[in-house]
Amino acid sequence: MDTTAETTSSTAGRHWRPRPVLTALYGLLLLAGCAGDTPSALNPAGTGATRVAGLWWLLFWISMAVFVEVMVLLSWALVFRRGNVRVRHGQPLRFVTIAGAGLPFVILVAVYGVGLRDLAALGHGPGPDAPAVEVTGHKWWWEVRYAGASGATANEIHIPVGERVRVRLRTDDVLHSFWVPQLMPKTDLIAGETRETWLRAERAGSYRGQCAEYCGTQHAHMAFLVVAQPRADFDAWLARLNAPARQPRTDAERRGQQAFVQGTCAACHAVRGTDAQGRVGPDLSNMGSRWSIGAGAVPNDAGHLGGWIANSQTVKPGNAMPPQPVDAAQLPDLIAYLRSLE
Repeated sequence: MDTTAETTSSTAGRHWRPRPVLTALYGLLLLAGCAGDTPSALNPAGTGATRVAGLWWLLFWISMAVFVEVMVLLSWALVFRRGNVRVRHGQPLRFVTIAGAGLPFVILVAVYGVGLRDLAALGHGPGPDAPAVEVTGHKWWWEVRYAGASGATANEIHIPVGERVRVRLRTDDVLHSFWVPQLMPKTDLIAGETRETWLRAERAGSYRGQCAEYCGTQHAHMAFLVVAQPRADFDAWLARLNAPARQPRTDAERRGQQAFVQGTCAACHAVRGTDAQGRVGPDLSNMGSRWSIGAGAVPNDAGHLGGWIANSQTVKPGNAMPPQPVDAAQLPDLIAYLRSLE
């Protein structure tokens, strides 16, 4: 019997076992992924998300302290309790009472108190004069309207930096959930109800949001963008949202507008200042400046836009837009017109 081969095989097997150091390094890599501009609740950019991140880190460090304490006690028991160590009467009971019941009780009460404080702060919405935006969840996109503005947009919310913005939420079909990890905890959209939350960004930038409630086939492609900008830029953007869409300037754009209004597009979509007044799909009055097509499905460029118009089912299967009977000669003009709408 070849014991050497068995020993070598056994040793090789032991080398493949995971090491605690590697596990710790892997955990650090996961935490490192929360840095930068990723849409993570641990990279807050707003008042609400900052409170959530603070509570998370509090629980994290408490759990780390408990872990270290347990490891120290376990090491002590393994190393120093091997001999005949005599323990005084009542010591184990006092230790269990203090470390096993008293200390956890104090920690839980403190964490509960901090949680109630943060919950009350998150529930304290903006004043009556704050900007208000109405967001409606559809399968699978977001309709965005502003109080006092006649226009609408889709999958993009603009807010002024440093101000609380009231967000009224409702769903047009199934359950959805509105979540901007860097700005605010999620709020569920329930059929037949109007829910409210608020957003406040402490610095200018673009923050990705996502539907956080499984809502069907394209749930993963139901994203949106929150754009925080200085107040003057926000007012200018809101004024453009309330004005007619940009008029065509080239022959191709004029032909594209005619194809849009006279074709099947106008039955579902609207463009302010034209005869296209459809309400089934998103308002396309500022289509050219949007960050994506299909609520984050593909980038907003000419190639993807052409594919979406011809047959969006190949891009985002299951969405409500059927393939369009657009003539191949008209498609470039239609793309040019839609991309001119900013």
